[in-house]
Amino acid sequence: MRPIQATISHSALAHNLAVAKKHAPESKIMAVVKANAYGHGLIDAAHGLNAADGFAVLRLSEAIDLREAGFSQTILLLEGVFQAQELQIAASFGVDMVVHCAPQIEMLERIKLARPISVHLKMNSGMNRLGIPASQYTSAFQRLHSCKNVSLITLMTHFATADEETGVATQLATFQAVTKGLKQPISMANSAAILRYPEAHADWVRPGIMLYGATPVSGTLAADFGLKPVMQLTSEIIAVQELKPGESVGYGNRFTATRPTRVGIVACGYADGYPRHAPNATPIVVAGKLTQTIGRVSMDMLYCDLTDIPQAGIGAPVELWGNQVPVDAVAEKAGTVGYELLCAVTPRVPMQAAD
Repeated sequence: MRPIQATISHSALAHNLAVAKKHAPESKIMAVVKANAYGHGLIDAAHGLNAADGFAVLRLSEAIDLREAGFSQTILLLEGVFQAQELQIAASFGVDMVVHCAPQIEMLERIKLARPISVHLKMNSGMNRLGIPASQYTSAFQRLHSCKNVSLITLMTHFATADEETGVATQLATFQAVTKGLKQPISMANSAAILRYPEAHADWVRPGIMLYGATPVSGTLAADFGLKPVMQLTSEIIAVQELKPGESVGYGNRFTATRPTRVGIVACGYADGYPRHAPNATPIVVAGKLTQTIGRVSMDMLYCDLTDIPQAGIGAPVELWGNQVPVDAVAEKAGTVGYELLCAVTPRVPMQAAD
């Protein structure tokens, strides 16, 4: 068996959930576990996040998997449903749904459900992705309030720049102006807003990336927020090559040695989810020592500089990201964000839960 594996820490998940709760002590926690819990494994991650008040997912099948695994918390479909049949199934499993467009309201008005469903009515307060326009929000609320198939209505929006200098003020003002006087639960804050804008916390908060120990705010380390990495992506050195000055390694001669160089061949490549576009000098730890990648990442292997780690040979342990190499550090070098790298770990990488 190839030595690459991902280990998921339940204690780190619980710790990060506690950080969210510490920042928003008066709010209920809707843990976002979409995209297979950001690549960490839906059910395993949910067990680590079991103290959450609810779970948010994208697909109805994920909601059903959580229910069948015994989770009784609120479960929310972040894009709602797309067909009447799905609405019937969601209601039967006690799954809540986001309502973000008029056709979903019409579906709720036409259908006959065995029991009403709770909804989160999403306002487009400025992100211009999903949501009822602010000018139509009150009438949409009134329609849902009069609908026999709807029970509790939570008022919801999503911030576009909670992680940036722009902040949330404009969207928050729009949302508050439109919803003033509506005595319903409110859900607004994502990870960045939880950590930066307590005025946006309200009744529910929706932590996502922070639960997995990556930063939601570019330029600020996850550790600065007290977050712990949840995924350890590890492998081993499977071969060692000795380069003379002028010799190269890997496809495209992306790295050419300027000195005698020991090259470690690592059992991990882009087919495992490591970014192909990660450049030379992306951080990596071998045998407990920080070094850097060299050459172009290939499908099944990547390369690292062992010149200054003479004790590292075949079988030496490698951390691609985790406790010693933050996933955000790899992402920054690769020109992306930690979200993408965590979600990109492929099914061929064995994943196990720990503690």
